[in-house]
Order: sequence, then C-alpha cells, then structure tokens
Amino acid sequence: MPVVILIMGLPGSGKTTLSIELMKLMDDTEWFNADQVRAAYNDWDFSFDGRVRQARRMHDYAKSSKAKYCILDFVCPLKEMREMINPDVLVWIDTDNQSTYSDTNQIFMKPLEFTFRITERNAPKWSKKIFNYLLKKEKK
Repeated sequence: MPVVILIMGLPGSGKTTLSIELMKLMDDTEWFNADQVRAAYNDWDFSFDGRVRQARRMHDYAKSSKAKYCILDFVCPLKEMREMINPDVLVWIDTDNQSTYSDTNQIFMKPLEFTFRITERNAPKWSKKIFNYLLKKEKK
C-alpha cells in the first residue's frame, strides 16, 4: 500500500491547487480528486450516506494504488471519514472559515490531529515543506 497523503479542508480552500503543486515534485504518485472520482459514478449526492460512500471510494482507490505515494484530495468533513482513510500524512487546509455550501459548513469537523495545518494560500511553499517531510520520513 502506498504512503497515503490526505489533503482535506472546506471547498475552495486550495486542496486541488496544493495537490497539483505537490505532484510536480513527486515521482511514482497517484492523485485522486473527489470531484473527478464522484463524476465517474451515477449514485453520488451530498447526503450523509453519499458522503460516507465517497469517503469509502477514496479509501478504496488509495488502498488499491500501486504507486509509492497516493494523494487524496477532498473535503473529508467528518472524523469518522478521516479514521476510515487512516492517512499516513494528513494535511488540513484551513484557509477558509466557511464554504459556499451551508450543509458542508454544518457537518465539517475540524481535525484535532494533523501532520500539517495550512492557514495561508501558498501552495508552492507548502508543497515543498510536505515533500521535504516525506523525504525525511523515507530516510528513517
């Protein structure tokens, strides 16, 4: 199983931008964006069950990845979803206090444990920090 990097946060916080910047630095990496994964299925919605189903799919994609690293880029609003994914690295993008989706704002639980908490919009800087962290972890 690959090293799983969960990049999570509210819609519009910069998850995809950071994922793309991080991908530029890394070899042997697969990236799964929730919007793209959701578009591949006809049973998606934003109900509680729909969100759990999406988290399970993201987990399954990561679990079946043959790459060295796997980036999961999605809101992942609930603690239970993050526990299901069980990432090796959790990156919380905390640049927005609210999204334009009130239902997401209502259920979003801020993570209490994370590897990185990003509070500024600077994907090039943070992608390098995350990449360097992964390199150091790899050498151990």
